[in-house]
Amino acid sequence: MFAVEVRDHIMIAHSLPSPVFGPAQNMHGATFVVDAAFYTQDIDANGLTVDIGLASDALKAALDPLRYGNLDEIAAFKGKITTTEFLCKHIYDQLASTVRTKGLGDHGRVVKIRVQLHESHVARAWYEGEL
Repeated sequence: MFAVEVRDHIMIAHSLPSPVFGPAQNMHGATFVVDAAFYTQDIDANGLTVDIGLASDALKAALDPLRYGNLDEIAAFKGKITTTEFLCKHIYDQLASTVRTKGLGDHGRVVKIRVQLHESHVARAWYEGEL
């Protein structure tokens, strides 16, 4: 299997309103390094998995609505606990939609996407799913 992975980052604010999160129940900021990998079974006639520029643009577009925002104020997240894992799935859904609408070109070639958020140099989470 082939993959192209692109990277960006976001700075957000949020709270995690459950006792399990201890002091993170309160409003706090986070900076995430975000990696998105696009997988194909083969490379195309030009030797590409996906166009890296289009993949970078897709990741930027998925992150822009979150960038420098307070996740507690985003209507789509109302009633949700915006953990790192939750955000991975949200970003995956945005990228999967881009692939399905041919935002990366031949969408039938991408068979899986993996989104990984690095909370720090020692902790990360990811979501991956097949298309």
